[in-house]
Amino acid sequence: MSSPNPAQKPTRPAVLRLQEGGLVVVILVLGMFLTLLGGTVKMPTFQVNERGERERVFLTNPEGERVPAFEEKNKFLNAQNLTQLAKDTSFIAIMAVGATFVIISGGIDLSVGAIYALASVLGAIVFHFYGPDGARGGAGWLSSASLGMLTCIGAATLAGLLNGGMIVALKVHPFIITLGTMAIYRGIAFVITKGQSVGSFPAAFRDLVRWETAGGLSLVPLGVMVLVAAIGGVYLARMAAGRRVYAVGGNELASRYSGIRVERVKLSVYVFSGLTAGISALLALGYYGSASSGDGQGYELNVIAAAVVGRARLSGRKGSPPMSTTLAKERKHDSSRAGILSCRATNVTPGVSSSGASSSNRRERIASSPNSGLPAQTSPTFTPGLGVAGRARSGGANR
Repeated sequence: MSSPNPAQKPTRPAVLRLQEGGLVVVILVLGMFLTLLGGTVKMPTFQVNERGERERVFLTNPEGERVPAFEEKNKFLNAQNLTQLAKDTSFIAIMAVGATFVIISGGIDLSVGAIYALASVLGAIVFHFYGPDGARGGAGWLSSASLGMLTCIGAATLAGLLNGGMIVALKVHPFIITLGTMAIYRGIAFVITKGQSVGSFPAAFRDLVRWETAGGLSLVPLGVMVLVAAIGGVYLARMAAGRRVYAVGGNELASRYSGIRVERVKLSVYVFSGLTAGISALLALGYYGSASSGDGQGYELNVIAAAVVGRARLSGRKGSPPMSTTLAKERKHDSSRAGILSCRATNVTPGVSSSGASSSNRRERIASSPNSGLPAQTSPTFTPGLGVAGRARSGGANR
């Protein structure tokens, strides 16, 4: 009959093993309350006609009049509301992926909102130039959309490169550098637009971003968010360059001595941060159809908070996709159990430190000395790879 293993802990559900498992439970509980207590709302009914367009559905009432058809849906738990929530948070979530890179490396980026605004303004100017009211309104939509996308994403990436370059070259804390560039980038956007909003974009570009499914759901921002998050997770968890980001955030001096080019890693994470800000700005341009220098105000704290909720630690060296972290914990648990079983097979008590072995050796040396007056003792010692071996030291004491 085998005795229970005191070292084996009861396993918990997979959701509770996650670091943010408690937050997930709170969100589910809040969603349940909103679903049960929110009530219902009447929403218009749509259908797809022969041309593939969505149109309202009309019914004929008893008086012979055509009236629009409505259907009752839950105020919170309906496809339109959930898609709207996902769309609103997707812009922040995309930038949070780049902020995760920066935070893991031990840095901080306070200029992400200003980069978002500057990239939006520059991209909006190009799109307006090729739009219906622009000077090149008759140009092909492919060339105009490509140039606008390149301008928006390229400007944001260049701004992130400038952040990283100044941090590496001047060796000033990222908080100071990005705090200054936050004001500089937003000031440039204000001067370019003179505080005015820029709109009138090509219809093809807006239709691409605002593409809707048959049910009227706009899923492009949400799909891009999932794609960016997946790419960022694979980069950090599975690629050597991503592991260097962890190394620099954990111990910059040790990383430098181990051959990692610390400056290059720091430069790359700020480039990634600018790139994600540009992607988010591009999606916002296509969805909302305009841009101004005031866009993205206050996004800095939201982006950093989203990165921290997503498992990044502000002290650096920590942060990873939830699935990879859970698998790492499982491997650590399995290796711990294997170590306990190995110690039992060799009659060694797990948890004995090297200080205990050192004190045992000191007692043996005292017992074997000629003036100790104590008999020689044989004590088991643990040798890595050889198990437990008895070692006797004869004192040769003349009593």
